[in-house]
Amino acid sequence: MTILVPEKPKRKLKPTAPFVPDLVYFEPQALEYEKGKRIMEWVKANNIEYRMTTSHNRITNLPGETDQEKYRIAKRTLVVGLRKTLKFDQSKPSAEYAIPISTGCMGHCHYCYLQTTLGSKPYIRVYVNTEDILHAAKDYIEERKPEITRFEAACTSDPVGLEHITGSLGDLIRFMADEEFGRLRFVTKYHHVDPLLNIKHNGHTRIRFSVNAEYVIKNFEPATSRFEERIEAAGKIAHAGYPLGFIIAPIIWYDGWEEGYSELLERLKENLPQEATKDLTFEMIQHRFTKTAKNVIEQRYPKSKLEMDIAKRETKWGKWGQYKYVYPKDQQQALREFITERIFDAFPQAKIEYFT
Repeated sequence: MTILVPEKPKRKLKPTAPFVPDLVYFEPQALEYEKGKRIMEWVKANNIEYRMTTSHNRITNLPGETDQEKYRIAKRTLVVGLRKTLKFDQSKPSAEYAIPISTGCMGHCHYCYLQTTLGSKPYIRVYVNTEDILHAAKDYIEERKPEITRFEAACTSDPVGLEHITGSLGDLIRFMADEEFGRLRFVTKYHHVDPLLNIKHNGHTRIRFSVNAEYVIKNFEPATSRFEERIEAAGKIAHAGYPLGFIIAPIIWYDGWEEGYSELLERLKENLPQEATKDLTFEMIQHRFTKTAKNVIEQRYPKSKLEMDIAKRETKWGKWGQYKYVYPKDQQQALREFITERIFDAFPQAKIEYFT
């Protein structure tokens, strides 16, 4: 006699919760702006501890006994201030300029270059003088027209994870919708896109999702939305008419990488609605690190499986005055060719913007 054992129902995972800081600092001037006042109301409504500070660049009294504890607390700390530097950095190859609406991220991605660029300031900063930032963007657009000027809003942060607090992406999207020669771009690892779905955008904003092999997401991307959540959000974005893209980054060489990246593209193909495959772009970025990054990452994530063996890498001069360690050329070529083929197998009409 055959005994049938019923399958256990799969445990339904809780949605990744939106970011809520444990502690918020305000520059006094920030409260003279409507956005600053709204954030203060949100902080009080959520019973979050807040303090005042003279500068968003000098938060020196964060709690914590050890460096690791201070780092974890800093990643749960929000600082609300004014962006005083309105000269935009270049953002090649993604865009012409980085548009600064926030700095720092609540995610704990082991490989992130913000580990070094933010150095001792891993707390999250948001800027409330959005009008000043948009005026500066307008000047850059006027200077370059009739060429299109692209602005990347996620160079130093993941602004989607902060949108429920700031509304700043919505401000940028509405602004760019009316700019004939301006375009907005940003990338995210979060699925909290609902505030963006009903905004008039005129197709001038491309929203991209960072995706990767399951091995990479599982081992190196704590405190971010799950792959399934990101893909569901990508479908929503496509349904709302936004141009859509994916960034596969960082591409990591590990045992089984061919299977991992093949599966990634298959899962994308199976789960994306048909409307999401129109005007689809891909960007590919191989894993790289500097000596400074290696030291910081090993201190902050001492149990990380992230491979950073300098002896296995080649050097590449970086724009910030340090050598980056990248994969040897034969490995780069193998990664690029293999993943490119899988992209076009799954999405024949897609455009690959770059591999770097």
